[in-house]
Amino acid sequence: MSSAALTVREIPGADHLELIRSRRAASFLQTPAWGRVKSEWRHESLGWFRGSDLVGAGLVLYRQLPKVKRYLAYLPEGPVIDWDDDDLAAWLAPLAAHLKGRGAFGVRMGPPVVTRRWDTATVKAGIADPDVRRLTDLAPSERSHGGARVVAQLRELGWRPQAAEGGFAAGQPQFVFQVPLAGRTEDQVLAGMNQLWRRNIKKAAKEGVEVASYDGPALMPELKTFHDLYVHTAERDHFTPRPLRYLETMADALGGEEPDRIRLYTARHDGTLVAATIAIRVGAHAWYSYGASSTEKREVRGSNAVQWQMMRDAIAAGADLYDLRGITDTLAADDPHIGLIQFKVGTGGEAVEYAGEWDLPLNKALYKAFDVYMRRR
Repeated sequence: MSSAALTVREIPGADHLELIRSRRAASFLQTPAWGRVKSEWRHESLGWFRGSDLVGAGLVLYRQLPKVKRYLAYLPEGPVIDWDDDDLAAWLAPLAAHLKGRGAFGVRMGPPVVTRRWDTATVKAGIADPDVRRLTDLAPSERSHGGARVVAQLRELGWRPQAAEGGFAAGQPQFVFQVPLAGRTEDQVLAGMNQLWRRNIKKAAKEGVEVASYDGPALMPELKTFHDLYVHTAERDHFTPRPLRYLETMADALGGEEPDRIRLYTARHDGTLVAATIAIRVGAHAWYSYGASSTEKREVRGSNAVQWQMMRDAIAAGADLYDLRGITDTLAADDPHIGLIQFKVGTGGEAVEYAGEWDLPLNKALYKAFDVYMRRR
């Protein structure tokens, strides 16, 4: 690798997308299209250059401080740089300088770096043990030396880890659940699931549940159908649903960037919609993004059927990972999220901890004021 110093500057979205395409995988939150989804934030595509060579990229979202033209610069699950480099300062110092010049009082980023993993057997044992309250009470199946090195370097460089609750809280989950797919066949992935999942997939097929998927122009007309069921799910499970317009913007932006970036799945039984999901893929990383299910006909197991079809399609597309997104780190039997964790654990995947989100104050007074403002919201 050349010893030339790294520089950072704004780049066209097309150059940003080309770098993303050159990588095995990157977060969909770091694609140029995501800036169009987050229309309430100003956005910018940045490139890292070594000489004239583009060697890294990042999507920056700028959130304005109330009444002042100063911004929090946010790189969700990014940037897309060489996190294995022993000298992260060479990458992050020019980033901070560029963003300060753009009026940022602080920077937030979420390094796409794994720190620990817990396999299914370990998580199941933790759920069954009344003395275990949190995932972090369990010895991990794997510790990442690279992840530990990144965390240590960030601390040395003055970055501050953000807690997942309180303050202007971390925007993206630190703990997720993923099913490894690399080098595995459908039969091997199915065999890795627990008995209940396999039985439910088989039952859905026996009951005649029909799964269909939509992308490109066919996706948009189905979004209203998905959203109606999604709102029903939100009312039942007590969460705030995204508005239909948000999902339409997301489908239009992501689908316009790559034809197979986003796909909607439906599971129907005798013509009745019983489950629906939205999947996203960037290179070899596939995500389950949004899901909905009916309160009626739960016995036909449409949710298992639609998840299995998404996994099968991810395998067919050459994905290395099927990502079920966030979980809490709580394993206590009385925790309201335990059912969701148990559902995901049944896939036979692993709980994964990322490095989390980190802040770098560029103007300490304004950064503190913004933190106080967000705490009071």
